[in-house]
Formats: sequence, structure tokens, C-alpha cells
Amino acid sequence: MNDILSPESYTYLLNLIIEYAPRIILGFIFLIVGNSAIKKVINILEKFLSSRNIDKSLVPFFRSLLSITLQVALIISVLSMIGVEMTSFLAILGAAGLAVGLALKDTLQNFAAGVMILFFKPFKVGDFIEYEGTQGTVKEIQIFNSILTTIDNKRVIIPNGILQTSIVTNFSSENTRRIIWTFSIAYGDDFEKAKNLLLKWIKNDKRILKDKEPLVVLSELADSSVNIMVRVWVKSEDFLEVKFDYNEKVYSEFPRNGLSIPFPQLDVNINK
Repeated sequence: MNDILSPESYTYLLNLIIEYAPRIILGFIFLIVGNSAIKKVINILEKFLSSRNIDKSLVPFFRSLLSITLQVALIISVLSMIGVEMTSFLAILGAAGLAVGLALKDTLQNFAAGVMILFFKPFKVGDFIEYEGTQGTVKEIQIFNSILTTIDNKRVIIPNGILQTSIVTNFSSENTRRIIWTFSIAYGDDFEKAKNLLLKWIKNDKRILKDKEPLVVLSELADSSVNIMVRVWVKSEDFLEVKFDYNEKVYSEFPRNGLSIPFPQLDVNINK
């Protein structure tokens, strides 16, 4: 090394190591301790928000936002501790931030959309929603994305910007929902018998709301069947159970009461 560096350079390098080595070691220790402290602060925040009955939708958002903010503050503190000139560094960081902001405009749009979703609440954590044919329960609303879990337990990640500017169906926003069925009987079957049977089941079913009159009408004389439309109101949490129960009930009970469930058929007459 003495052959490569002059005595003056060697002395300067040695002084540089002596001066900055303790700072680098101290900065490294501070970085480790700071990361540990950030995790504890995040945990405290989550417990505080939970104890205050804050909307669950806000917890992941605040957690991510606070984590990023503290991480950036920690890095700046470590660089300052090592001896990096912060005025120049912040100027460079600001210029770099502008360039990155222009390059990541879609990401910033997702962030802004996440804030709008949390503020206007078109949906929240726990709601069952549909977006472009994908249905699932909202598990998290993060600063850039929303996380859905589908009925078959798939994890779907959708950017907030897309959800905020697209048509989203929220199945959980209302306390009640209307179920619409179309049941079919054969031509020649007794419509009044089928109607009275359906009304009897509806009247005795406690899950169906009685403050809204049910509708049972002959809706269509189709090619191979007489179609009966049934409309009732239920609580949102009973929607699927009631819908599937009546499909099964009609399939099993109509034939027992002399009512046929037709299938598409075509009569062909041949004249000689």
C-alpha cells in the first residue's frame, strides 16, 4: 500500500478512517435500533386505532403511511449522523423526487385514489364487492392497492386508481337486498296452485322481510314453459342462503304438488 499511496495520501486516508469509522458504526447501530423502534411504534398505532374503534379500512393505510414516513426520516438521520451534508443532499433528493414523481405518476394517482376511497367510502374493509367480474371481500385498503379475497380464497390485488375511477358493485353497503327468481311450470299446470304454494312458503319464512310486499306474478308465456317471477326482500346476510334454499325447495316440492318443471322441447308434426 505504501508503494501505491504517497505518505501524504496515506496519512489523509488514515485520518479519514479514524474520523468516519466511529460515525459509520454508530449510524449502523442507530439504523438497527431505529428499525426496531419503528416496528414498535407501528404496533402501538395499530393497538391504539383498534382500541378507539377506528374504521378497519384506515388501519392498513395509516400503518403503511407512517412506516414509509418513519423509514425516510430514519435514513436522513443516519446520513446526517455519518456526516453527509444535508443541505446538498436534500436539494438532490428534491430534484430526484420530482423526477421520480413524474416517472411514477400512476403510483401517485393510486395513492391519491386510496385517500379518496378512505374519505368517501364507496367500500370499506369487510365489504363484499365486484369489479369487472371479480368478486371478493375487501381485506385491506393500502396506500397504493386494495386487497380482495375471493370466495375460493384467492388473493386479488387491485390498484386504487382503477377502483376509484371504475364501476364497482358493493353488495354490503345496504342492509337489505331483493331476491328475484324465475320459476317455470309446464303449459296446462295450475298457475294459481303454484302461486299459492310460493306465497305460503314466503309467509312462513322468518328470513323474508314482511314490511315489503312479496311479488309473485306470471311473467312470461315462453316457448316451452310458463314463467313465474318471484320478488322478495331479505337482510343482506341472508341473501345467498334464501336464494339457494328456494331453488332447492321448488325443485323438490313442485313435482310433489303436481307441478311440472319443463325443459326446452320442440314438437314436430309430419304431414303426409
